[in-house]
Amino acid sequence: MYEIRFHGRGGQGAVLASKILAKALADEGKFVKATPAFGFERRGAPVAAFLRFDDKEIRQFTNIYSPNCVICLDPTLPRTVDIFSGVPGDGVWVQCTKKSFEALSIPKVIKKVGICDGFRIALDVIGRPITNSVMLGAFAKTTGLVSLDSLFKAMKSVAFRDAALEKNMEAAARAFDETRSLDLSEV
Repeated sequence: MYEIRFHGRGGQGAVLASKILAKALADEGKFVKATPAFGFERRGAPVAAFLRFDDKEIRQFTNIYSPNCVICLDPTLPRTVDIFSGVPGDGVWVQCTKKSFEALSIPKVIKKVGICDGFRIALDVIGRPITNSVMLGAFAKTTGLVSLDSLFKAMKSVAFRDAALEKNMEAAARAFDETRSLDLSEV
């Protein structure tokens, strides 16, 4: 079973991102469970969402305490929330940031990092700093676990319509193209 924990702030779309990814993975034949978790339900407060998927039926309904992958939609969040809590020694980290790999404090539990300037892409394409679709494109590029086509179909059926759909698809595709990844197991 592969487990993902999304970290973001209220209003950035972490919960919606988990729903979109769940639909995309299900369309690719995976069994999926997506669960939101809300603390302070207000804009700007830290939020988390959880997703697990597998090739066989999933019976667990708990939060995710040892994620294989952490997707962080906000560049400031790692300074205030321990986004790496419980990550085993071979984790994947997909981070919204304009920093370089050298400027990041990459913990030893992370073996692969994907970085994307999600705010810039979101502002350029969507006109607002909502990074959920952007970071789904970054996740697809970093991990190869889901295709962009499946993400696009899921965006259409789960979340967006008309111009918003086109802009979010463009943002995800641009993030896919611009995401840089570093495999620390090869270093």
